[in-house]
Amino acid sequence: MPAFFDTSIEFLKGVGPQKAALIGKEMGLFTYGDLIQHYPFRYEDRTQFHTIESVHADMPFVQIKGRITKMETVGEGRKKRLVARFEDDTQAMELVWFKGIQWVVKKLKLGVDYVAFGKPAVFGRKVNIAHPEIEILTTQNNKAGFLQPVYHTSEKMKAKFIDSKAISKMIRQVIVQAEGHIYETLPENLLQQFSLIEKKYALWHIHFPSNQELLQKAQFRLKFEEFFFIQLKLLKMKVTRIDKFKGQVFNDSSLLTEFYNQHLPFDLTNAQKRVIREIYQDMKSGKQMNRLLQGDVGSGKTIVAFICMLLVVSSGAQASMMAPTEILADQHYEGLKEYADLLGIKIAKLTGSSKTAERRVIHEALEDGSLQILVGTHALIEDKVQFKNLGLAIIDEQHRFGVAQRAKLWKKNATQFPHILVMTATPIPRTLAMTVYGDLDVSIIDELPAGRKPIQTIHEYDGKRLSVFGFMKKEIAKGRQIYVVYPLIEESEKLELKDLMDGYESIARAFPDNHISIVHGKMKPQDKDFEMQRFVKHETQIMVATTVIEVGVNVPNASVMVIENAERFGLAQLHQLRGRVGRGADQSYCVLMTDYKLSKEARIRIDTMVKTNNGFEIADVDLRLRGPGDITGTQQSGVLDLLIADISKDTKLLQAARNAASDILEADPELSADQNRNILRHINSLKKTAVNWGRIS
Repeated sequence: MPAFFDTSIEFLKGVGPQKAALIGKEMGLFTYGDLIQHYPFRYEDRTQFHTIESVHADMPFVQIKGRITKMETVGEGRKKRLVARFEDDTQAMELVWFKGIQWVVKKLKLGVDYVAFGKPAVFGRKVNIAHPEIEILTTQNNKAGFLQPVYHTSEKMKAKFIDSKAISKMIRQVIVQAEGHIYETLPENLLQQFSLIEKKYALWHIHFPSNQELLQKAQFRLKFEEFFFIQLKLLKMKVTRIDKFKGQVFNDSSLLTEFYNQHLPFDLTNAQKRVIREIYQDMKSGKQMNRLLQGDVGSGKTIVAFICMLLVVSSGAQASMMAPTEILADQHYEGLKEYADLLGIKIAKLTGSSKTAERRVIHEALEDGSLQILVGTHALIEDKVQFKNLGLAIIDEQHRFGVAQRAKLWKKNATQFPHILVMTATPIPRTLAMTVYGDLDVSIIDELPAGRKPIQTIHEYDGKRLSVFGFMKKEIAKGRQIYVVYPLIEESEKLELKDLMDGYESIARAFPDNHISIVHGKMKPQDKDFEMQRFVKHETQIMVATTVIEVGVNVPNASVMVIENAERFGLAQLHQLRGRVGRGADQSYCVLMTDYKLSKEARIRIDTMVKTNNGFEIADVDLRLRGPGDITGTQQSGVLDLLIADISKDTKLLQAARNAASDILEADPELSADQNRNILRHINSLKKTAVNWGRIS
């Protein structure tokens, strides 16, 4: 089976090596398998003909039969256009061309019957179609009755006459030749249970549907199959891990009990207690833990992480915590050291800026086991860093790390894999977590610590700046501190700094009696830290910054976050920034400043922020707006190489496919039963490197 689909597209009639190379470079389509899975992104309705009398500008693409009775070139220079009068038995309309006029004039003939297709518009009260597709009426195109596929292409391909229609012809060739090579990949009982059409029919009708019903059946079948095989792969990894990788058993809770009874400075929330129980169950089960811990900014993940470390340290093993930035590693280290010191636990920090002498001491203490907890950045995964017995590896803000970096941490224990706890403050919608982290167990901290008031979010236009300044002054008078954040403009660091400096100057003028910190990405780390520390110590009342404070210091006294040009930020970023305030008992505020002109998407983002503090609701909206790749950095890991399914729209289908895959694996983990032979044959036909098992490989 794979041999046919591995054939290069250059062997298709009318393609050849040059065109094949261009298509490969532009669209990533190299083989018959790639081409047959290059699905249309929309369809043009050719199932009916319209009369000219019935056509109006609000209609989408229309198909009309008629004849050209007159042609003339109008205007001069760049405003030159060709206008043709197109008539049927009901009325007349205009067909207009602005480009390729000489070629069109040669091609069209007066009095001949044509089929014209295009998007109607109104110009000076007259209905017209600009640059219609037009062909002579024949016995074949005289019959309405199909949906025409429209494929993604590129300008360079169009210049070589490889447009959507050319791709459609190529795909038709492949499907005709593929007869006998397309095997069923799903078991008969699944086809019946979900009323799925056969694979070969699905592939035909996704490209060449004769009606809407067949198109929907093809889409449903292919989406289900794609989700099913992705979930099967993830669940199989999970089953294999549980069966093959034994975990160290940590059931000594003496340190945990001592900390809980004598040193815990506040009561844990019910959500924190639930998550700790889930992790404890894993760590004493003898299976290797692989768990994702989700919790909004400020929900108390770090204390949960520390309590889990105590289970490991009690049993004489070591724990590590890896963060994506030095600022975050410092923050974790300071927070954990305070607790570790109370219990006499040895803890150290290792980052890129750790001195050689410090490193030597750390390496020795890790190897002889006297260093019990290590906090740091990527420096933790360097080959030189060797543990005596790493029992728990915690990764914070997982989406900032690649898969390879995670794998290096697992290998830090030569005899047994450590337990893995992945933490994120970027709420991941359930559908995305199921797809990207489907092999992990998921724990969620879904309540804020007691005494925290929900942050009030306000949207103000730039014209209201003076009243915002007045509000800031009132808060400062109460002894509070304020962040003012400017967007990071990647295209222009100069422009970004100018925005920041202009803002700084206007705030300095408006607040002459207050001290102001300034922090941006161009500053040296020590200068940045100095400014941040001034703010932490309350020596300054306002911090003007770019987004470097997105994952930054914890200042419970800061109660106002003003975000300038909020329309330039993504939803996840706005939510992260807002999470910098609201860390104390005072009422906190987030003020979103925007221009009056807002795009539709920007307005949705701002309205969502004002309406809810719930990170998961925000993440769902973000997923709909941006798509999955951006949200978790999954493009780098290749996990979401989706061809047709859409996790933001096909949620129910994803859940159904996961349940189906789970049921099959539970009954037949090796997929050796006769009824699962289609699944096994398909998996065995895939390349070993295949990421998406739903593909033809």
